[in-house]
Amino acid sequence: MILEVIILAAGQGSRMRSTLPKVLHPVAGKSMLSHVIDLATAVASDKTHVVIGHGADQVKSSIPNSTVQWALQSEQKGTGHAVAQALPAVSDDAQVLILYGDVPLTTPETIQKLVSTSANKANTEQVTLLTVELDDPNGYGRIIRNNSDQVTAIVEQKDASAAQLRISEVNTGIMCVSASALKRWLPKLSDNNAQGEYYLTDIIAMAVSDGVAIHVCQATEPMEVQGANNRIQLEELERFYQRRYADKLMLAGASLADASRIDVRGSLTTGNDVYIDINCVFEGEVTLGDGVRIGPNCHISDTKIASNAEIKANSVLEGAVVGADCSVGPFARLRPGTILAAEVKIGNFVETKKANIGIGSKVSHLSYIGDAEIGRDVNVGAGTITCNYDGVNKYKTTLADEVFVGSNTALVAPVSVGKAATIGAGSVITGNIADGELAVARSKQRNISGWQRPKKLARD
Repeated sequence: MILEVIILAAGQGSRMRSTLPKVLHPVAGKSMLSHVIDLATAVASDKTHVVIGHGADQVKSSIPNSTVQWALQSEQKGTGHAVAQALPAVSDDAQVLILYGDVPLTTPETIQKLVSTSANKANTEQVTLLTVELDDPNGYGRIIRNNSDQVTAIVEQKDASAAQLRISEVNTGIMCVSASALKRWLPKLSDNNAQGEYYLTDIIAMAVSDGVAIHVCQATEPMEVQGANNRIQLEELERFYQRRYADKLMLAGASLADASRIDVRGSLTTGNDVYIDINCVFEGEVTLGDGVRIGPNCHISDTKIASNAEIKANSVLEGAVVGADCSVGPFARLRPGTILAAEVKIGNFVETKKANIGIGSKVSHLSYIGDAEIGRDVNVGAGTITCNYDGVNKYKTTLADEVFVGSNTALVAPVSVGKAATIGAGSVITGNIADGELAVARSKQRNISGWQRPKKLARD
């Protein structure tokens, strides 16, 4: 079976009150449209078409290097009209899966069930609808069935009778239809309705008239077919996504202090016995090994953390690799290119960048370590900085194993410090230090006797 996907993404979304096209508003750090394109990929579509209109150039540029085919709906005349813009590029023998760019949380499992129903009816024209039962169906098109429980029509809310409005089974808009049937029915659509639009749902009555079979699959969870027309609904989708992800993490062996106070904006993989405290944000690709502990209010992106490491409160990690049994924070920042070997300690108010720090080394307080290669069992005293930038170029600092750096030291790169060397506190190091040497680079202390402290001047 050839499967082609048409994603409708042309709407302005005026109720969002935003200059950003509606489908580009994010859920879990990714645009709603990107979620839907990923869904099309997950169900192995042979070709994906995206119908764009409002902010078309902005929408296209948001999906770089994509294999999707774009179709322009220059005037928004309804869902039937939107599908028709993409249909000329669709193969006649394809099954067409119709998705919506503002419905981002439909699961691949649900869509695969819908598509499989169509696949089982291969070589015949058919329509398969995804419906859902709602306690409050207000605003949705109702599924009309006959006495034999067969679907005969979909009636939009504004066109429904009082009896039809009491129906709780509603149309999600998602369907799988034979391309040949679509190409026959769409030119026959009429805009003679309350909205003055060409409804895609009117093809159901045409299918009944043509004797084409109509099948139904039901979504298991209403929120997975929920769209976002305003920012309240967008927030509802966000919280549902995050709760669903939190449940997945807990089932995988992680403990969450509060499942309602975690945000995953990418992919988070956890080992067994991981603990995550409140208000943590994970972005990009993050991996936490067995026994990792994450303190409250941490922001971690594109980082790998090995087993039994602890990230203490209010720390920020981006593009870092943290070894086993490390301790980071509180209030630490690991910037891209930071690599910590096992048992490294990075303490409070320490910032690192492109720093490779060896086993058992410590940078405990108030330091900046950038463009550095640090060996094992090195102690970096409080207030130490690597002066790695001359205003134009970056230079490297190298500390061999067992170096001791006294507090408030400035290491002016490029500089290399040999094994087991010691640097006195308050030094400005501008030259290399050999193995085992003591380096002291500071001005001589002068004690001035008879010094009179300034006195406060009298004010008129």
